[in-house]
Amino acid sequence: MAEAPAIVLVRPQLGENIGKAARAMLNFGLTEMRLVAPRDGWPNPSAGPAAAGADRVLAEAKLFDTVGEAVADCSHVYATTVRKRGVTKPVVTPEEAAREIDAAPGRSALLFGPERSGLDIQDVGYARAIITVPINPEFGSLNLAQAVILCAYEWSKTRTLSQPTQEEVLPPAPQEELDGLIGHLESMLEPKGYFMPAIRDEVTRTTLRNVLTKPGWNHYEVRTLRGVLTTLARAKRD
Repeated sequence: MAEAPAIVLVRPQLGENIGKAARAMLNFGLTEMRLVAPRDGWPNPSAGPAAAGADRVLAEAKLFDTVGEAVADCSHVYATTVRKRGVTKPVVTPEEAAREIDAAPGRSALLFGPERSGLDIQDVGYARAIITVPINPEFGSLNLAQAVILCAYEWSKTRTLSQPTQEEVLPPAPQEELDGLIGHLESMLEPKGYFMPAIRDEVTRTTLRNVLTKPGWNHYEVRTLRGVLTTLARAKRD
């Protein structure tokens, strides 16, 4: 399995944007940030709050004077740009780049330019390929963190990452628990004449069972519904 690519921010201008880029990286499993001549120096006190907890990325960020030094150990360098730079290089999407990085031996790096102007032609000269995305031709303006997150997300698809916002899916409750819920509800409905007339009793009970069985409630949901019924019955007695 190939190593994760290094994210190289070339002459970034604002500490906030460095922090936001770190946050974008860590969300998708990238941790190696390299900084080339940041305008306001490094470390930058504005980066931490913007990183929103991605402190590990900032703490381990490496500082370089030139792009050449930052990518010296990398065999595969990609320059991110939406502009035509007058150079003949392969042009790939973030998804295609991610697949190439995953399949290629050796270190890889993704270059991102300054917020205001992007990478210049000398920066792009270090790259073997250019990454660009299909974008509105009338408004081709991504901020630094957006560009990083596009590439980081596509790379993450080559790995198995968890979905922290996805709730654990519990299995349906055992039939015994569901039968208890159905019996509980029936015992409350019978005194109210719900199953009358008697000739419709079996059909009505079967329909009720089908309605209650269909959702596939788990153990906790069945227990909650039993609690609701118990509360309703107690309120009636009071």
